[in-house]
Formats: sequence, structure tokens, C-alpha cells
Amino acid sequence: MTKIMIFGTFDMIHKGHEDFFRQARALGEEPHLVVSVARDANVQRVKGKVPRSSEEVRREALGAHPLVDVAILGDEEGYISHIREVSPDVIALGYDQQGEYVAKLEHDLRDADLAVTVVRLQPFKPDVYKTSLLRKASGTLEQ
Repeated sequence: MTKIMIFGTFDMIHKGHEDFFRQARALGEEPHLVVSVARDANVQRVKGKVPRSSEEVRREALGAHPLVDVAILGDEEGYISHIREVSPDVIALGYDQQGEYVAKLEHDLRDADLAVTVVRLQPFKPDVYKTSLLRKASGTLEQ
């Protein structure tokens, strides 16, 4: 079994996310996909707005998705402790994931003595399947 971990807010699950899940699952034999759902407070701090759905609602929706083996809530501060608990073989990053956690991820993994391969995945129709664009197209205003 290959344990693959991904991270995100996942305020709505769309075809871009499903492609993200498929790409991540393709990274190993007998894939076990663990999705770390961003905590509400962290989304507020990083993105400057609260998610439309609570962290628990988002976690439950992801946990019920057929491409996801388990969905967990991320750490309230930092990220290394829950990565250590999951002990993934691979961490897959979305094509557009950036910021403080991503910039320091490989360094922090080494400092924590965690031997994890970090892979950047490819975009899937990013001009169509991006949560902010889908909300604008449907007339749903961002908070």
C-alpha cells in the first residue's frame, strides 16, 4: 500500500478536485488517499476569508467521496504533527498550491526526519475548474 496525502480547503468538490484525487492515487501501487482538510481558522488566516462550509462539513463530504480513502482535519497550527501521524509515503501538491506551508514543506519534513516524497501535480482545465471561477460563473459571491 502507498499512502498518499493531499491538502486543501475543498469548499466545493468539482472535476478539478477529482482529477487531483486521481493524479494523487496514480502515484503508488495500492493507493490509500488521505485528504487533509484545512481548518476554518487557517483558511481565514491564509485566504483572508472563511470557507462557505465548516471544516467538519467539508471533511465529511470528502470522506464520502469514492476516490478518497480517509479525510482528516489538518493541524490547528502548523502541519508537521498530522503528517507525522499519517506517515505518508508521498505528499501530492496541487499545481496552484503555494504559500508558507508549501514553501517550507520539504525543509520542514527533513527537519522532522520524515522521509516523504513531495510531488507537484498537473493542472486540469484550470481556466474552468477552479473554485473561485466556478463560484463567479454560478453567481455565488465569495465571502
